[in-house]
Amino acid sequence: MRQFKRCTLVMGVSSFLLACAATQSPTTVLNNNTPQNQSALATQTLHAPNKLIAKQSLTLEQIMADPDWIGNEPESAYWSDDSQQIIYKRKQQGSSLSDVWLKSLSNSGNGQIVALSEQQNVAYRNRVLSIDKQRSAWVFEGNIFYKNLVSGNIKQLTQDSNQPYNLRFLLDGKLSFQVDDRIMVLDPSNGFSEQRVSWQFAEEPKALEAPKDYIAEQQQRLIQVVAKKRADKAQHFEQQQLLQAQNSTLTSQPFYLPKDHETVAASLSPNGKWLLLVEQVNNKERDDNDIMPNYINENGRIETDDVRQRVADGKPVEQTLWLFNLADHTSHKLPYTALQGYNDDVLAAVKHENAVAKGETYQENRLPRIIGLIDDWRWSQSAIQWNTQGNKVAIMVAAVDNKDRWLTTVDVHDKKLVTQHRLHDDAWVNYQFNSFGWLNNSDSLYYLSEQTGYGHLYLKSYTGKAKALTQGKFEVDSLTLSADDQYMYFQANKKHPGIYEIYRVNVASGDIEALTDLNGMSDYILSPDEKSLLLTHSKLTMPPELYVKELNKSAAVQLTHTVSEAFLAINWLAPDIVPIKSSHTEQPIYSRVYARPMVEGEEKRRAVVFSHGAGYLQNSHLGWSGYFREFMFHNLLVQQGYVVLDMDYRASAGYGRDWRTAIYRHMGKPEIEDLRDGVNWLVANTDVDVNRIGTYGGSYGGFMTFMALFTAPDLFQAGAALRPVSDWAHYNYGYTSNILNTPDVDPIAYERSSPIYFAEGLEKHLLINAPMVDNNVFFVDTVRLVQRLIELEKPNFETAIFPVESHGFVQPSSWLDEYRRIYKLFETNL
Repeated sequence: MRQFKRCTLVMGVSSFLLACAATQSPTTVLNNNTPQNQSALATQTLHAPNKLIAKQSLTLEQIMADPDWIGNEPESAYWSDDSQQIIYKRKQQGSSLSDVWLKSLSNSGNGQIVALSEQQNVAYRNRVLSIDKQRSAWVFEGNIFYKNLVSGNIKQLTQDSNQPYNLRFLLDGKLSFQVDDRIMVLDPSNGFSEQRVSWQFAEEPKALEAPKDYIAEQQQRLIQVVAKKRADKAQHFEQQQLLQAQNSTLTSQPFYLPKDHETVAASLSPNGKWLLLVEQVNNKERDDNDIMPNYINENGRIETDDVRQRVADGKPVEQTLWLFNLADHTSHKLPYTALQGYNDDVLAAVKHENAVAKGETYQENRLPRIIGLIDDWRWSQSAIQWNTQGNKVAIMVAAVDNKDRWLTTVDVHDKKLVTQHRLHDDAWVNYQFNSFGWLNNSDSLYYLSEQTGYGHLYLKSYTGKAKALTQGKFEVDSLTLSADDQYMYFQANKKHPGIYEIYRVNVASGDIEALTDLNGMSDYILSPDEKSLLLTHSKLTMPPELYVKELNKSAAVQLTHTVSEAFLAINWLAPDIVPIKSSHTEQPIYSRVYARPMVEGEEKRRAVVFSHGAGYLQNSHLGWSGYFREFMFHNLLVQQGYVVLDMDYRASAGYGRDWRTAIYRHMGKPEIEDLRDGVNWLVANTDVDVNRIGTYGGSYGGFMTFMALFTAPDLFQAGAALRPVSDWAHYNYGYTSNILNTPDVDPIAYERSSPIYFAEGLEKHLLINAPMVDNNVFFVDTVRLVQRLIELEKPNFETAIFPVESHGFVQPSSWLDEYRRIYKLFETNL
């Protein structure tokens, strides 16, 4: 019987414990002397300090109860203006409501709840700053508030129902904001507001309409009263045009754009002289038949909920860029023909392969591609960024086929797109690592790019070449530029793929400095005075808490203590983070392993393999998991003698571009290959019986359960698929078209990636848990697959439905019922 080799060294309360790998690796301790690269740690098995099984008998009832019992963590934290306090939200016990908390750095405790009557004074998480950093403004409940940061005085500037957004300070100290299809400018010093620019999707008014036909022409020519009315109308129109041109007190005329179009985005330059507008044809995101029945409602009747389109029905449209000169009221269209590769037939090989499969031929074409603003799912910034002076604007656009991203600029005097950087990916351009902007004090651009295979930071002068500020087999994100352009702060998994620390790079020299050494998951916000970091930090067995780290001190100080005594009283088993050797790539498959020490002479053990959802998500990190119920469930399984494996299979986040895109055009193949490597590792290293292994997962993990049981029936004895995808043609456009293109272009990819085409392979026991009001993965995915299994006369599957739940369960009773069924499946069949 093979034994785990264990090495553990205690370093104190805030240190993480690292121990040797299963066979030969030496002990490595994470501390301030640890090299800030992955070479020293990436091949190690990381052991948590607590390798004891919880003495308390865990129950499903406790694990699946309302998570309030764990404690309600701080959320959406940010700094006060003076850098001496923090503001955060925290859910109320026993309620879906949240409170706003204010916490002083100098006082103990979690702070005080901000009264509802005072929340407008601290609700500036998304504030904007004036160019001199002495004034700030924000929107609270649809109204604009303004603060003098020198005096501390706050005043309310609006109280109406306009719902302003796109708030920004102009160079002259005034505030601009958008309301519908117009940009307003407000002077905080006197309250005067003006409409700086507006636009309408309509034909431009004319003095007179030309006769529509012979009858109208004859009427206007023969009947004098009609002719006079037309002449009077023309005179009035001309008079109004002259008044508009000669009287500066009037609101400027709108810009007119094609009918049946709509606004995508608009951005006013800091000098208030230019508007960058993006528009498109009215694009219906759903059809009338995109509905979902909802059976449990307060009126006792069946209702229908509107839902999204399927990828098979999506019809993307091109977006058009316009530059408006507000001084002379001229508009300039910015064509994409200036972009390198704008008409490349990037899917030619895919189309050829599908044509051959149909007995047809495909002729390559050079038609312009559909292009528009990039949609990054993980940023809060705009895809339009003006430089400080307002004479240049950077715009990030992407092709709808997902194969190209362009960082472009426009000089307002040249009025044309100039490509600053093109990122091409034969699979798909990531919807992360797209942050960009201008330096504060020069016309240099910074941006993130996966061009080397990992998301890294680059700096490029306006007319010069780009240089890398970071490089290596790690990923950089969450950028913050210092006011003087000296430093760029960022988050990265530099020393291990599952450890995220905070760093800064000197923009001039490229020197990188590690600012934290907490060894878990850390997010940050730089303080307004740029002297401290507000950290949200978690560990494997500890939910997120807030910390402060002064840049001139080595240690971070914990600010909040929100985890409950009931949770802390349980001696939770932390999983090891194990780099499992892959049979298909040079990179290992990083995995969480939950296991108690083996006992000599005991029978071989049962095991469960959990697959996380989303595909592009990282779960084998050293922080608190969003799958916290599963973490507790896995602890319960270990108490029952199971070993649990949780793998970051290929497609997962955190491991670079090649790992992410391994599933391109064939979802469900690389991932199941990785699960097989995981099963083999369990059998070889943890004394698991190869014939007593089950699997489960939700969403993408449910899809993987299907693919494992249908295409690799020898791998698992039983599996549970929760809220699972069975046919990718029924999933959404934005996610699916990245990975599989679209069904009309690439049916091969869809049919070899969708479980419903492989249902005949089911041999083992399958449990399907399906929420009925799921607006993400539709219930019909389960309905269609169940009908397919019935028609195939498969006897060994069961389906449980959850009438009131959407994709993310809410009711504790639903969670409990779901996991009771999963536990019963494993207890019965393993």
